[in-house]
Parts: sequence; structure tokens; C-alpha cells
Amino acid sequence: MKYSKSIIKKYAGKSAKDLTDNNICPTCFDRQTNYSVFGDCTKDTIFEDKDIVCTLIHNPRSKGHLIISTQKHYHDISECPDRLNKKIIVFSSFFCRAIKEVYGCERVYLCTMSDGPMNHYHMQLIPRYKDEERGSKNFVKPRQQYVFEKEKIDALKEKVAKFIQK
Repeated sequence: MKYSKSIIKKYAGKSAKDLTDNNICPTCFDRQTNYSVFGDCTKDTIFEDKDIVCTLIHNPRSKGHLIISTQKHYHDISECPDRLNKKIIVFSSFFCRAIKEVYGCERVYLCTMSDGPMNHYHMQLIPRYKDEERGSKNFVKPRQQYVFEKEKIDALKEKVAKFIQK
């Protein structure tokens, strides 16, 4: 979604919740305003093309928490074209394996939530580690401080580069 200069000016500095409550997609707004909502995550972007962006998020539920979002705005999976949904599922499957290898987690949970009036379709991949309780509580674990780990980002980028060359 593209927002006018007047909308951008009016809502500059507002939280993601405030934007959503005012029928503005925080993801689209963030991208249009040079990452003013969620912060610059370009150094944490593992893969990006014309369709999707795969990024480690800055307020993870656990180390290695990755999000796969569409470039174009879709509210949820039902609005997204099947060809793009297939791509997201293939990348989700790949990243589940890659995150397990790079981060040493036991499992990676996959979820999507479109719970606001203005949501941007995305998949979340949330790692669960051996010492953590199993089950749905992992979807609502407290957010953590993000720690930039260049070696792990480089390892994921190397794996995805080999994956897309196949």
C-alpha cells in the first residue's frame, strides 16, 4: 500500500498499534518511511526478492526468530496469490531446517496471525530450544532483546544462496 505525504506526516512517530488502529499497515508504512516503525532491519535481512523479504526480527520470541513477509500488501493468506503462497511455504520449510542447523534449536514453529484491521501477511518462524517447554506457549513467549550475530546471519545467507541456486 502506498500512503500519501499527508498521511505519512500525520502518522509519523506513531506505534504499530496506532497505525493498525487507524487502518494503516505498519509494514507498508515502515517501508515507505525508511524503517521508522520497526527500525532498520536491512543488516538482518537474510533474503529479499521481488516477492518476499526474510528477516530476523528485532523483538524475537527466541534467538533465530525469522519473519517471511510479502513485498506487496496482502491482509492474509487468503488474499495472496497461490503461486506466492507456494513460494512462502517452500521458503518456510527451507528456513525451518536452516534455523535448526545454524541456531541449534530443537524445533521451529510456523505461524501466521492476521488479527488487526490492517495486517500485512507474513509467516513467523519461532525456534524452540531443548530446554524450553513444548507447545503453543512458544507462540506467546515474552519478547527478547535482539542480539546481532553476524556469523549466524552469514551462515543463513550462505545456505539460502545455495538453496536458490538449485
